[in-house]
Amino acid sequence: MMECASTPQAGRSCKETFNLYYYPANADIATDHFPKWMENPWIKVDTVAADTLVRRNGRMGGASMRSNVKTLRLGPLKESGFYLAFLDQGACMAVLAVRVYYRLCPAVVASLASFPETVPAGLVVSAEGSCVEGAEGSLGRRPIMYCREDGEWAKPAAGDCICVAGREEKDGRTKCSACPPGSFKPKVGELPCQICPPSSLSTSAGATVCNCKVGYYRATGDPVTAPCTKPPSSPRSIVSSLNGSTVDLDWSEPLDSGGRSDLYYEVRCSEYAAGGGWIPCTRLSFVQRPEKLKERKLSVSGLRPQVIYNFRVLALNGVSETNGAAAMGEELNVTIDRDLPNAVTGIQQLAASTSSLSLKWKTPGPPPSPSRGTVLDYEVKYYEKDQEDPRIMYLKTPANETTLSELRARTMYAVQVRARSEAGYGAFSGESVFQTLELDPEKAQPQVELIAGTVGVGTLLILIVVVIAVLCVRKHGSNKEPEYSDKPGQYLIGHNTKLYIDPFTYEDPNEAVREFAKEIDASYVKIEEVIGAGEFGEVCRGRLKVPGKKENYVAIKTLKGGYTERQRREFLSEASIMGQFHHPNIIHLEGVITNNSPVMIITEYMENGALDSFLRQNDGQFTPIQLVGMLRGIASGMRYLAEMNYVHRDLAARNILVNSNLVCKVSDFGLSRFLQEGSTDPTYTSCLGGKIPIRWTAPEAIAFRKFTSSSDVWGYGIVMWEVMSFGERPYWDMSNQDVINAIEQDYRLPAPPDCPSALHQLMLDCWQRDRASRPRFTEIVSALDKLIRNPASLKITTREQPGSQPLLDQRTPHYSSFSSVGEWLHAIKMGRYEEGFRTAGFTTFSRVRQITTEDLLRIGVTLAGHQKKILSSLQQIVPAEKVSGGFAPFY
Repeated sequence: MMECASTPQAGRSCKETFNLYYYPANADIATDHFPKWMENPWIKVDTVAADTLVRRNGRMGGASMRSNVKTLRLGPLKESGFYLAFLDQGACMAVLAVRVYYRLCPAVVASLASFPETVPAGLVVSAEGSCVEGAEGSLGRRPIMYCREDGEWAKPAAGDCICVAGREEKDGRTKCSACPPGSFKPKVGELPCQICPPSSLSTSAGATVCNCKVGYYRATGDPVTAPCTKPPSSPRSIVSSLNGSTVDLDWSEPLDSGGRSDLYYEVRCSEYAAGGGWIPCTRLSFVQRPEKLKERKLSVSGLRPQVIYNFRVLALNGVSETNGAAAMGEELNVTIDRDLPNAVTGIQQLAASTSSLSLKWKTPGPPPSPSRGTVLDYEVKYYEKDQEDPRIMYLKTPANETTLSELRARTMYAVQVRARSEAGYGAFSGESVFQTLELDPEKAQPQVELIAGTVGVGTLLILIVVVIAVLCVRKHGSNKEPEYSDKPGQYLIGHNTKLYIDPFTYEDPNEAVREFAKEIDASYVKIEEVIGAGEFGEVCRGRLKVPGKKENYVAIKTLKGGYTERQRREFLSEASIMGQFHHPNIIHLEGVITNNSPVMIITEYMENGALDSFLRQNDGQFTPIQLVGMLRGIASGMRYLAEMNYVHRDLAARNILVNSNLVCKVSDFGLSRFLQEGSTDPTYTSCLGGKIPIRWTAPEAIAFRKFTSSSDVWGYGIVMWEVMSFGERPYWDMSNQDVINAIEQDYRLPAPPDCPSALHQLMLDCWQRDRASRPRFTEIVSALDKLIRNPASLKITTREQPGSQPLLDQRTPHYSSFSSVGEWLHAIKMGRYEEGFRTAGFTTFSRVRQITTEDLLRIGVTLAGHQKKILSSLQQIVPAEKVSGGFAPFY
């Protein structure tokens, strides 16, 4: 545009502006004469002035300084198109270019809604959208978004689109994706998909509910977000306590509650009808309703004598009725027996002598049922009064009188009597005391004169005999070890040291239980959980709370239902044995429960369980001094048993229990003392038929059934090997016959890896063929004490020199015998590191042979013992020598 001042001849008509007009139209209707020019219908857009003017003959710089650009906005527009008109009223100008365009907001997906392209007809234009697939608008409203004149959307969108059930927001709220399998969304909303609750699953995408797995259910009223649960397992350890015609039932909660908190119990009762068959109980009174019980106890009264009652305790919860299957329950039979004889009373002395007492007593009162209550015979229990450890003697008699013979003169005897009927023994009577007569003075006088006449010589001879006898007894006691004896009675050694008494020597084994084991009230014991199973029933952990004493954890062995009287005696015999031992390295018997069902043996609780499994779980985590400390405790306990004249016969790491302080205690005293005659099997058999492995048994015990403390020493040597090898199986995978052959050829186990030489030598001493050459437990304890006082001696791990006793060899086979590195790791019991080896790239034996300690640390082998075991195995990967008999000598 030319500057007016630079053209004086233009005069006052010169302009430096022009006007822009537009004419809206829906079609191209213009001609040379139409639309007619005028302000109306033409619409003025604006008067346009130049920012830069050009002077005539002047120079303003580059072309950019001589041209102008203006951007003008037209509208609002309602028609489909328009014409433009430029009105020049005296300006000297040139229109170089005209560009006509419009802005629009692009199609967009936002806030789970899709909006189309939108042209802003004004400053802001609203646009309606639609919810994306899988979403819906709440309250029926469509989503709205606003398009600005600059072609940009005003955010956020105003709308109420939300994902339907089974779908969740994804990609910045631009779509609703179906919930993947294994998840669900129960209702419409903004919440994301949820992982299926426990014990439920969804197998297809877009699930609105997860279905319960087989065997699991939801109760009516449970929300779909609740986990699926199952009916509880059976109640445990039902205990009955009789008091007259009332029985108190008590039980422990199920091991598995089914995953619910609405556990309750039902007690169902049936009685055995006189004509046979079970019928619902009649005429019984329940203290509380036997349905929907929350407490684990119930009192039932009105029981009738000689009626067999069956109480079935069911555990139920909210889904017990949903599954349609029968509820899990435990049952117990209870019978009130009133036919036991009454206590005997009125014991009287009929006659007495220097060596006998003649006694008589009243017949017990008539029983309720003469057919079963008639007295069959009596049992008389008698012993010397006021003795600290009296010898108890028994006598049976069919009549209500008897004569006690072979008594000591002028001695007080305590006597108790009980009657026996078909229903069993009644209670013992109270203690009655009687005294034998002293010797007749006239008959004794000649003896006195004889003694007086020879007192000098006699005294001297007696002194000589006494001295010789004492010396012989001491020598005999120090050189000859005690062997198992079948002779009944109680013996004393040394300074009134009490010896072990075999409970099977009692005429009535139940008497041994009463003598050596304390009866515990069943209400003092609470069973918490089952931790194992034994020969006779479950082994449980529980609590013992005796009034006035601190509550303690205990281990509880239970006798399962349906037992025979013989099984009951054998079960309780272990308590009769344990009750005689009191030592910090012998498992302690708390007591027994025999007056209730089930019968229980209660011992102290050992937190770490059996020694062999405990060592395998903690392979390489204990130092040699710690292991020697464990061995010392075991040896101390065995020394005590040997002094008690008790032969264990089954000493093995599996029968050693470990508490939380790593104290080891000898256990398992239930092994039978009777061997099968004529057996050719190289094992011996318990009374229940259980085979005892010969790997822990001395050769003379296998060959001649000669069990002594020295054979226990052999077993202790095997236990030492187990401890130092962290629970390795003795003789590895050799058969029992191969083990016997090897021992007969004087082969012995080699030292475990990194085992101190002094300990292996002690093992070899325990494995001497001649049992008299083996150390005694007293000497073993002393040897271990020396090692503990001199820890440096435990660092010497040199191998046996040539010419020493031949040792079995358990070398790792050549790696070519393994199909993979993982198989090799499992063979050396390092399988836990298989994944680490694979991740680190040690997948071939060529790579494994190059492994270093630093590599092992990166893999995750942080225990020094495990590092040594792996590196040592790599050094021993050589072809294994094989000889007949399944073992290879190593010198």
